[in-house]
Amino acid sequence: MASAGEPILWSLYVYAPNKGAPIFFAIAYGISAIFHIWQCTRYKAWKLMWLHSLCAVLFTAGYALREWGAYNYLYSRTDKTPLIGYIVSQVLIYVCPPLLELSNYHVLGRIFYYVPYCAPMPPNRVLATFGGLMAAVEALNAVGVSLVANPSGDSQSLGKSLTIAAISIQVVVIVIFIALAALFHVRFARARLGSRAVKTTLLVLYASMALIFVRCIYRLVEHTGETEVDLNDIETLRRLSPLLRFEVYFYVFEATLMLLNSCLWNAWHPGRFLPRDYHVYLAEDGSEIEGEKMEDSRPLLAKTAHVLTFGILFRNKKKVLNHHSQELSEYPPRSSHSAV
Repeated sequence: MASAGEPILWSLYVYAPNKGAPIFFAIAYGISAIFHIWQCTRYKAWKLMWLHSLCAVLFTAGYALREWGAYNYLYSRTDKTPLIGYIVSQVLIYVCPPLLELSNYHVLGRIFYYVPYCAPMPPNRVLATFGGLMAAVEALNAVGVSLVANPSGDSQSLGKSLTIAAISIQVVVIVIFIALAALFHVRFARARLGSRAVKTTLLVLYASMALIFVRCIYRLVEHTGETEVDLNDIETLRRLSPLLRFEVYFYVFEATLMLLNSCLWNAWHPGRFLPRDYHVYLAEDGSEIEGEKMEDSRPLLAKTAHVLTFGILFRNKKKVLNHHSQELSEYPPRSSHSAV
């Protein structure tokens, strides 16, 4: 049996993967997925938190495949099944964090709807703006991971560059998010509304983004070192970054951090704190007011496409115009103590 950190020739993982850890994480993510699905149904929060349910299911499938790969981890030129299983597992695990980050932007936009006069940008533009950025991150991330994960191809360096670009954009977007949330938080504190729902959800957002940020830094460091894999050259494998040669780093900074993030939203699901209807907002006197509703007359296909494109395409023009009119007339103006 190879010692810790000692690579194994022809191993798709570089090392002999642990056989017990994937079982634990597949079960843990599966339980979290069940809770997310139940909570979205219980609080009627599918529009707000559907990505968490989806990602928990994808994580479960990814670690289940990794458990299968723990027994089928040697590359074969004749049987491509282990390679396909490895690539699919890696993609399922690595595409989820950007989606979870996007879900956080959705939650931030929902908070902006609830207290619109403290929002640093129009609530209806939050998801559309960050959705475009995260769509680019997700595309780069998926292609990069698939190229890096294929040791039989000649595009590992390209995959590395794409992955670094995706993670770098993700880090920048996280910094912008923190700035927006912090600015809103300062305005909200000065307004002295004392809403426990807003305070709790903001704190959970900060904690969630901190976990995703640490994970991004880990991935960035991992890919800035020596990462090109040559499965039949033991010396090349030994020169790989320690983050690639020691499996424990993956389970600490990838699997555990994202599991904590999933469980964090299980414990403090925003559906428990925020109104189900985004037309309901908090007046400056602390009371809740229900704004004007507009019927969404778009076809079902357009509504579905709008959700799948994170609000970028197939937007309801009447709804957008309504939001602009609400910002100008319906919402009470910010008082001097809430401005920054």
